[in-house]
Amino acid sequence: MDKLKMHSPDITVENIEKIAALFPNCITEIKSESVDAQGKLTSRLTKAIDFDLLKQELSGSIVDGPQERYHLNWPGKREALLTANAPIAKTLRPCREDSVNFDTTENLFIEGDNLEALKLLQETYLGKVKMIYIDPPYNTGKDFIYADNFAENSDDYLKRSDQKDDDGNRLITNSESNGRFHSDWLSMMYSRLKLARNLLKDDGVIFISIDDNEVSNLRKLGDEIFGNNNFIANIVWQKKYAATNDAKGFSNLHDHILVYKKSDQFERYLLPRTEEQNKPYKNDDGDGKGLWRSDNLLVRSFSKSGVYPILNPNTEKEYFPSEGNCWRASKETMKTWLKENKIFFGKDGKGAPQLKRYLNEVQQGRVPNTWWTFQEVGHNDAANKELKALFQSKSPFDTPKPTTLIQQMLRVATKSNDIVMDFFSGSGTTPHAVMKMNSEDGGNRKFIAVQLAEKCNEKSEGYRAGYKTIFEISRKRIELAGIKIVEGKNHASWNQDIGFRVLKIDTSNMSDVYYNPENNSQLDLLAQVENIKADRTDEDLLFQVLLDWGVGLTLPISKKQILGKDVFFVGEGVRVNGDLDGLNQGKCADLIACFDKNITDDLVKELAQLQPLRIVFRDDGFGSLQGNGFDADAVKINAQQIFKQLSPATDVKSL
Repeated sequence: MDKLKMHSPDITVENIEKIAALFPNCITEIKSESVDAQGKLTSRLTKAIDFDLLKQELSGSIVDGPQERYHLNWPGKREALLTANAPIAKTLRPCREDSVNFDTTENLFIEGDNLEALKLLQETYLGKVKMIYIDPPYNTGKDFIYADNFAENSDDYLKRSDQKDDDGNRLITNSESNGRFHSDWLSMMYSRLKLARNLLKDDGVIFISIDDNEVSNLRKLGDEIFGNNNFIANIVWQKKYAATNDAKGFSNLHDHILVYKKSDQFERYLLPRTEEQNKPYKNDDGDGKGLWRSDNLLVRSFSKSGVYPILNPNTEKEYFPSEGNCWRASKETMKTWLKENKIFFGKDGKGAPQLKRYLNEVQQGRVPNTWWTFQEVGHNDAANKELKALFQSKSPFDTPKPTTLIQQMLRVATKSNDIVMDFFSGSGTTPHAVMKMNSEDGGNRKFIAVQLAEKCNEKSEGYRAGYKTIFEISRKRIELAGIKIVEGKNHASWNQDIGFRVLKIDTSNMSDVYYNPENNSQLDLLAQVENIKADRTDEDLLFQVLLDWGVGLTLPISKKQILGKDVFFVGEGVRVNGDLDGLNQGKCADLIACFDKNITDDLVKELAQLQPLRIVFRDDGFGSLQGNGFDADAVKINAQQIFKQLSPATDVKSL
């Protein structure tokens, strides 16, 4: 029975396998050295790429040395790529007490380092996110950035997946006196954007807020990661409505929002028409054709077929187009328009002919532009007032974004049921905007937000209000926003999902012996029969299994007692209240998990009859101590055979 790997994907290994399938002659082996638990130096052979051969395979001429080319480079770039690809032995632990509607919601709020979160979500949400919005640190010289460690290989990174300093911090102040001022910021953004691109759907899009300090570097970075052909726009957002009188030089009234698509499959949607655009359409003939306005019948693109007289039936007067112009339709089409009453001869019926332009015939929307004014999408002051109203006190954040700004992006880039992600969640504006947008148009968009448990500044309003971390404030903001939205006027078809599952990044549920059994002696193995940490619950194990197998983290989960054992059922065929009617009606669970011990053949048969897509057991759950050894292997083999007979399509694994 295969064991789950229980760590995030090793993207480097996956890339090597892809290259091996195309160019097997470019694969070689290198010796990798490591130190085992007893301090002994060990070595093993691992696959690697012969880059000289690969370069030649991809060139139509002889490759001799490096070639000059246009590209963005900085100290630490290669290390940042290594960090992005390296796996981590971490997990997401469910936190019911901090969640809202844990059992029914389809939204996620993750506490932890966003780089680690992006790694952990690589399998479950690969190619599934429609829109990403991020508001990263602007690198002004006072911002905090993530203190990533780039000086290690993927094996070391996997073993040392507790990325914190001695004080448990993941953030550092990136001052302008730092010799790697721009480089550290670019490295931080590079690794995260590389992973974020993987999560986007082929028709997905990313919006990135930034100011003038790093917009030029971010544009080059985005061009490299997403491709300059996938650059859509540099939106300029008017974030303030008044100049700062004490500003040195120029008063800054704007931010940038860079927009990149994943591929040409992205479809940009139209924005709603404004009242000003619809105002001219005020005439109604009462014939069911709707509102209309008069429009000129003349066009400048001359055509002889458009030169003919139009007779006013009320005055018998003929009208010809002015010299150099012609009517916009042929004579035959004009006859049809006259018959359909689409030609207007003035209020008294005695004027020159005009076309009736019906509102339902014009484009039902407007093309978004790159200048977003505060009148249309809000400004910083409005965002602060929005938070003050929610918390009924001073705003706990310094520079939140208005929900109206994010809603504009949602209108342009998403439809119902799309997944929206923000891995620099900050004040929680994106989750708030998603719920608000759904309530207005009846959509069922889901959000995934990620925020580090960054400590609040002791001088901040949030700290004075009793919040210890930014995550706590953001979590409370989303909860309060959901309550307020439901209390308002909402679209009839909205499902009113204002909940969110809180998942917290933590070390793996598995002990070290699980990942490095070759580095443990027989005595060590006997002393560590439990390969699962003592403080972890069955639900903790379940969520790590979901991550490892790429099963949806918001699918319904039910727990039921079968033959005295706790069994988890995950999937759309599962009723949240514990009823398994959906499975009994022929639907199969996405996953069944049993982490109890002393698993019997009878229980295995019961579960096999439900024919799940996947099932997982504890590796040491198949037997108990009998004399001087284990009978687990025999029971485990029986379990595999039972599933082969009763449910051959089920993927059976252990941990």
